[in-house]
Amino acid sequence: MGVRLGLKLFLGFFLIVGIAAFFVMRVFVDEVKPGVRQAMESTLVDSANVLAVMAAPDLKAGRIADGRFAAHMATAQRRDPRAMVWRFPKRSIDYRVTVTDARGIVVYDSRGQDVGRDNSRWNDVYRTLRGQYGARSSPGAPGDADSTVMHVAAPVYDPDDGRTLIGVLTLAQPNDSIDPFITASQRAIVARGAWLIGSAALIGLLMTWWLARGIGSLSRYAKAVSAGEPVPPPKPRGDEIGDLGQALETMRRKLEGKAYVEQYVQSLTHEMKSPLAAIRGAAELLQEPLPEADRQRFAANIAQQERRLTETIDQLLRLAEVEQHGWLQRRTVVDLSMLCRQLAEDAAPRLQAAHLSLHCELPGHANVQGDAFLLRQALDNLLDNAIAFSPEGGRIGLRLEAGQAGQAGQAGQGGWEVVLSDQGPGVPDYALERVFERFYSLARPGSGQRSSGLGLPFVAEVARLHGGHACLRNGPAGGAQATLWLPSA
Repeated sequence: MGVRLGLKLFLGFFLIVGIAAFFVMRVFVDEVKPGVRQAMESTLVDSANVLAVMAAPDLKAGRIADGRFAAHMATAQRRDPRAMVWRFPKRSIDYRVTVTDARGIVVYDSRGQDVGRDNSRWNDVYRTLRGQYGARSSPGAPGDADSTVMHVAAPVYDPDDGRTLIGVLTLAQPNDSIDPFITASQRAIVARGAWLIGSAALIGLLMTWWLARGIGSLSRYAKAVSAGEPVPPPKPRGDEIGDLGQALETMRRKLEGKAYVEQYVQSLTHEMKSPLAAIRGAAELLQEPLPEADRQRFAANIAQQERRLTETIDQLLRLAEVEQHGWLQRRTVVDLSMLCRQLAEDAAPRLQAAHLSLHCELPGHANVQGDAFLLRQALDNLLDNAIAFSPEGGRIGLRLEAGQAGQAGQAGQGGWEVVLSDQGPGVPDYALERVFERFYSLARPGSGQRSSGLGLPFVAEVARLHGGHACLRNGPAGGAQATLWLPSA
């Protein structure tokens, strides 16, 4: 099975953001150390030049080792700054100051270690003595490459003319004194980078879910349409996915509409042939001289066939209306118990005319979600069938009870079951599987006439729209038993 589109989108988005964030973080982390050291070097340059000016009088007078400059430096070395620099305490002065004469010989060292040493070959002193900027970074101790010290030199000029070079002042600071700041900066960048990647992943996940959800709904809709299942159109969206969904729905309606019209034209043409042939034959005979009794009989036959055609067309229009809706246009809470009571009251004249009785077993309330008008029409069709197939003086039962769905995909779902039973001849075995086909009907026991064959298909379609089902079977004590099951609200 291939990788799902949503996972591909997420992995692609995360890969792009992750690689970009990784390289950006690497650049920032790699630049922190040299950046901080460059800032420290710039500060050392300023400080070295200030100290060089302050040391010039004592260096020219030959008292650089025990003059005022040396005393001030010794005092500064003993100071405790008591500073808190970005969460790191600073309790000592890290500067080391050395002064050489014009030959590069050390004449002053704030730590008293290298006095008399020849530093003229060190890069800081060597370049400064030649009028250039001198600086170097050397190990703090011989062989210790991990602990380096930055040295920045400044020329010491004769204080009288300001041009004659009389020495070099070197200001040194251990690089490890700024290592905590470098480490903290790098950790902060990594932490914020991790938040960036996490936030990007979350945004990517949400965007992927949003896109995959829209595409998934279109995919499910297309599969349902291709399988011939009733499904509502995709929800409107203000983007290309929404436009695609509307285009698919429009295409579906056009294709289904074309097939629907072709199918119904064929069915209607087939059903109209028989009554039209009867009307044509009776009309031809009425053009000839006939006895009054025959004329009345043929005229009545024309009227009867006309009623049959009208009933077929009306029923077909009602069925077409519900079949064209893949979902309910109106959905409210409907009390089936009250609907059945109203049905019984309205059917009283028809029952009385047919010399039939209706016995109802109805609970106080039975709520379902649906369209009350369509449900009323479906129940009316079932009652009409029961009246048509009941013998004179017969009894029709109308029962409403809670029941579980028995069809696949609905098993275990709670609902309400409307059961209409009669005492007629029942349904022949050969017709049980066909009673819900359009235009299929059985002859009425008394008159031998057939209906349009559209009433039960209408009931089945209404049940489908409500998420239920309808069935017709023979009762255990004889007669037919029609059942309409609907999910409870």
